[in-house]
Amino acid sequence: MPEGPSIVILKEAIDQLNLEGKVIRHVEGNTKIDKDRLINQKVTDFRSWGKHFLICFDEFTLRIHFLLFGSYLINEQKKTPPRLSLIFDKDELNFYACSVQIFEEPADKIYDWSGDIMSDSWKSANALKKLKANPGMLVCDALLDQNIFAGSGNIIKNEVLFRARIHPLNTVVKLPDKKLKEMVTETRNYAFDFLEWKKEFTLKKHWLAHTKKTCPRCNIPFHKEYLGKTKRRSYFCTNCQVLYE
Repeated sequence: MPEGPSIVILKEAIDQLNLEGKVIRHVEGNTKIDKDRLINQKVTDFRSWGKHFLICFDEFTLRIHFLLFGSYLINEQKKTPPRLSLIFDKDELNFYACSVQIFEEPADKIYDWSGDIMSDSWKSANALKKLKANPGMLVCDALLDQNIFAGSGNIIKNEVLFRARIHPLNTVVKLPDKKLKEMVTETRNYAFDFLEWKKEFTLKKHWLAHTKKTCPRCNIPFHKEYLGKTKRRSYFCTNCQVLYE
């Protein structure tokens, strides 16, 4: 599943086409939305919120969610049918294996930008407040909760917990305030490191925990378990990642 930084990269790639203010001339794809509604509509903006890519119009918002295996191509096509193709005068955007929805409101009325870890409007204080309102939540679940950390995914979760030396089975209430704040800070920090490395095509080279077998700090085997309500893969060291009692 693409995480927030990957959606930012998509937005930046589309921004280079200067399609804002341009009109959609043709729409194709096997999505169940009313495709005809998009024809001859002028795009007012392209935005990202967490794992959502948003195409904005005057009276509604088109949301693309890439789920687990979604992908896109710009001015290219796959052999497999697209979920949605938006064709402009000179360019086309093709989205595959994704969820497509139309919301009958502008994006600003739907989304809290302060909850997006990649947004200029991000507010760490809001994330801390939401965490403290869920004291029994496991931190491995908290870092995947899009209402708290929009854009954070399993890679970010594993890497942030390793950076902060926090065991994934800690509950929010058990973490010292200093560690809770560190977790919030490192989530945003790592998201921008992720963005930089993804653009360089070096992201996997920088992984310290995710998919790894040995702890680089302790030189002992990592544990790999499917933890929390989400049952997503967690890679962690029981020696240097502290489980607070």
